[in-house]
Amino acid sequence: MDKVSGKLTVYFEEPFWIGVFERIEDGKLSVTKVTFGAEPKDYEVQEYIQKCYFSLKFSPAVETVVKEIKRNPKRMQREAKRQIQETGIGTRSQQALKLQQEQNKQERKVRSREKKEAEGLRMFELKQQKKREKHKGH
Repeated sequence: MDKVSGKLTVYFEEPFWIGVFERIEDGKLSVTKVTFGAEPKDYEVQEYIQKCYFSLKFSPAVETVVKEIKRNPKRMQREAKRQIQETGIGTRSQQALKLQQEQNKQERKVRSREKKEAEGLRMFELKQQKKREKHKGH
């Protein structure tokens, strides 16, 4: 049976509040980053997760080590409190976000190149048409 675990880290990165969703599936970590703007309330975060989680674009999967540990609930509570005090996100998450950013950059370059070529072709055709119309009567 496959096990999927997820984690959401919300932190303040001047001037916005950022949420980092981490998903570990089949030993692979994928991440996405969401900008909340103003400090989100707990119910706003919960509502966002319910409405938008499945439409999030996660980064390509990165290999990671998954530990199977059963913990005492009080210990988990203390660790959650400790994590809240920490700032920033894990290095693996940062690598996955960087990979996603590079991928988006490549896609954007391809799209803009195609758009530029199409615009150049359109302008060329327009010039040719104008040139033909000038010489129509001669």
